[in-house]
Amino acid sequence: MIDVHCHLEQKEYEGIRDGIIKKAKEEGVKGIITCCAHPDDFELTIDMVEKYKGYVFATVSLHPEYVKEFDDEKVEEYFDRIRKVKDRIVGIGETGLDYYWIKEPEWREKQKELFIKHIQLAEELKKPVVIHSRDAFDETASILETFNVKRVHWHMFGAHHLWKRVVDNGWYISLNTIVYRSKKHKKVARDVLLERIMLETDAPWLSLEKGKVNDPTSIRLVAQRIAEIKKISFEEVWETCGKNAVKFYGLPIKI
Repeated sequence: MIDVHCHLEQKEYEGIRDGIIKKAKEEGVKGIITCCAHPDDFELTIDMVEKYKGYVFATVSLHPEYVKEFDDEKVEEYFDRIRKVKDRIVGIGETGLDYYWIKEPEWREKQKELFIKHIQLAEELKKPVVIHSRDAFDETASILETFNVKRVHWHMFGAHHLWKRVVDNGWYISLNTIVYRSKKHKKVARDVLLERIMLETDAPWLSLEKGKVNDPTSIRLVAQRIAEIKKISFEEVWETCGKNAVKFYGLPIKI
């Protein structure tokens, strides 16, 4: 019902962005949260929030894979830009650790520092944190616990061995079309309480059709797959996950 994580600012949507948003509305998507993960996309993201007020929302951050591009001064400059639009964003992220793209120990340490800065910014602005974690699940969880972060949305959560820890901490997760092909994500869908799951697409990526650009309407496919895995109705997944998103992000949307 609500796509809690996609990337409408990406170049794949150039020239078709308005049509994609219109299509989502027509097909029953109640709201979209787009994730700005690089300063170059910041203005476009905020412009979309203004243009589609009450329908497109935004989280903002510096993605951990870009850690080598920005020194402390540039990070702080970006954070100042974020502070100025705090009332027009709903979260800080995606942020976290990515050990798939970043291999060097010294840069992984820099990632941790950047992650902590995002956590502190979220606390300052009283916003939830959106987590990206790749090949670094346990360290990501430990940092969140060390800083006692309560409002956590772990995007594309696939760390099945941590699912009980996530629930115990009161965190939320989101799943996308990867539940059609990943065994570990299927297990997550099976075991995590529906009341802690939200729907996402990570669009324009992860289309089930090879070579096709993904879009927010594919949350319907995600909901269908979760319903099959949990052996419950599509309607229950569709409505509950939508309500979870409204509750978690405080969205002005009626479900």
